[in-house]
Amino acid sequence: MKYILIIYTGIVFILFATPGFAQETATPRKGEGVLQFLKRFDRTKPEHHAQFLELNKSKLDKNNGLRLGVKYTLPPMNREGVEPLFGSPLKKYTIESDELNGACFYLVSGHGGPDPGAIGVLRGHQLHEDEYAYDITLRLARVLLSKGAKVHIIIQDAVDGIRDDKFLATSDRETCMDDPIPLNQVQRLKQRCDKINTLFRKDKEAYRRAIFIHLDSRSESKQIDVFFYHYEGSAKGQHLANTLQEVFNKKYDKHQPNRGFSGTVNTRDLYVIKQTLPVAVFLELGNIQNSRDQQRFLLNDNRQALANWISEGLIQDFQYHSKRK
Repeated sequence: MKYILIIYTGIVFILFATPGFAQETATPRKGEGVLQFLKRFDRTKPEHHAQFLELNKSKLDKNNGLRLGVKYTLPPMNREGVEPLFGSPLKKYTIESDELNGACFYLVSGHGGPDPGAIGVLRGHQLHEDEYAYDITLRLARVLLSKGAKVHIIIQDAVDGIRDDKFLATSDRETCMDDPIPLNQVQRLKQRCDKINTLFRKDKEAYRRAIFIHLDSRSESKQIDVFFYHYEGSAKGQHLANTLQEVFNKKYDKHQPNRGFSGTVNTRDLYVIKQTLPVAVFLELGNIQNSRDQQRFLLNDNRQALANWISEGLIQDFQYHSKRK
């Protein structure tokens, strides 16, 4: 299992009430206002000022001024995380916000190891489902981490990080968090479900979701949109699938207004969404055999767009459930 290293910068830290973070504190000098106080500690962005007022609203005077002798909590500087699975150029990422603080995701790219999944062909190049699903999953993980989420990447490749190539080189070295992936389908699916369930029992976040990312294989002439599946009877799974669909629908309306979006939400009795303990959704991102759908996976900008759109849906679903507590 790969662990995410969070690097904090600063001088003196104390534990603060926000889960999972440490904060600097300091006292103001005589005659110092909030802006001067923040500037002394290199917090000069507008969001630093807003965060400071929110963090210290009970300590400020009626005009939001500082009181001498009072210890104030400084807003966090940009924090960095490191995930080697993203590859050398991208292993460091900035934690830009805490909007997913309290959310935990189990990200599973389809197939891997001895099983490449669906295979398409373009200009003599084989397109393996597991490679493209893995690249999109890594991109999704990076976005979610930048929003303050906890992320478990279940299927891993110690060599292949996030790649910008059109034709992704194939391999069979993927593991299930360092464990070899069995060829037998039932054993393979059980292995990743067991891994998720073990982590789920240890994780304490109130919001925990499993996301399975796949590509479909149909006839070459069949162009399809992204399909979303949840387990029958899972109201939360259905809500998440519907939320993801709505995001994709709006994105297509914006970027391809004359095209339309036909991706649907359905229930399916899939082993992985039936056997995992967290709420789960299963995504089919397109037909790897179809030349138009292939552009959705071949272009690195499109793979990133898919990751971004999925993350938007997850953020909206998290916010919805957070408000209902």
